[in-house]
Amino acid sequence: MTVKRRAPLMHLGRRFWMGAVVILSLLAAAPPVSAVRIKDITHLKGRRENRLIGYGLVVGLSGTGDGSKYETTILTLQSLLSKLSMPVPAVMLKDSKNVAVVLVDAILPENGVREGDSIDVQVSSIGAAKSLLGGRLVMTPLQGPGLDRVFAWAGGSIRLPDSKNKGAGVIRNGAVMEADVIHNYISREGRITLVLEDHFASWSWAAAIAERVNEDASEIGRIRRLAKAEGPKSVVVQIPESSRLDPAGFIASIEQIELLLPPTEARVVINRRTGTIVISEDVEIGPAVISHNGMSITTVRPPRKPSVENPVVEERYMASINASSTDTGGTKLQELVDALNSLHVPASDIIEIIENLSRGGKLTGKLEFSE
Repeated sequence: MTVKRRAPLMHLGRRFWMGAVVILSLLAAAPPVSAVRIKDITHLKGRRENRLIGYGLVVGLSGTGDGSKYETTILTLQSLLSKLSMPVPAVMLKDSKNVAVVLVDAILPENGVREGDSIDVQVSSIGAAKSLLGGRLVMTPLQGPGLDRVFAWAGGSIRLPDSKNKGAGVIRNGAVMEADVIHNYISREGRITLVLEDHFASWSWAAAIAERVNEDASEIGRIRRLAKAEGPKSVVVQIPESSRLDPAGFIASIEQIELLLPPTEARVVINRRTGTIVISEDVEIGPAVISHNGMSITTVRPPRKPSVENPVVEERYMASINASSTDTGGTKLQELVDALNSLHVPASDIIEIIENLSRGGKLTGKLEFSE
């Protein structure tokens, strides 16, 4: 393969980086990993985050509140004072610039919470407030998705993590749970489901997990089929009768089972925002010619042998890329990206070239994008 940039030397010498390119490769020379635990690549079905939401008032602002521009704030403040046995006409509150109406939300930990636990809350202005800096959230009830039950009460001083966004803040440990949120990991039939993390979801992994669980649960001369792969992302495991009353030990032993690594999937993961490209070792590109922003890219498989009629000419702005040493596959994508990077090609251009190769069916691997 050759990568040729047609721009003059002065153009190549300019510092026009549009983003750093970070190439992380799974090289063959890296130390091999022989095994991984089931708990490292799966989680139990039932483990999940839950969200709470509430509507409240922030007070103590230094003239940066909603004021008379947002009538809802005045009515909310009037209602609050009435509940505190301090009825005040709304007209007397119209110039209250130290008050702002806000939405309050919280994310509960994925393994659940117990009554009395403290959690962080996010506070966001929904009125005309210029800033929540220095404000305090009045005690606010937080409810679940059905808005039919109070799970926690929130309040406290607001901190602004982003100085550029003064309408949103956080209160560390600002809500105290008033109820338990307990997740159910075991079905009525006494089964648990191992859910593979997205990057490991495949039939090969699911089958390997089911096989190892069955091997571990079996006794000499007796094969036990407790586990079954029900898809590339889930493995259902039946808890033995002897462990039904106290399943913790059995589940813990399942999570500690080690697996031999099956062949990994050829994959390219790109983050457009940071210009990061992660390429697995076995990603290759087929024969292709792409013209992009003054560059001509040609891939040949296998590489052409030089002759008198067709010599290999070295040019100043050319980076040569050979096919794999086994001559059985195509050119490694890693080699292409290294060559482009050596020519100071911007990250956005490299990402666009990879996308074009994928669209043209010349990329032997799965292309993914991360945020």
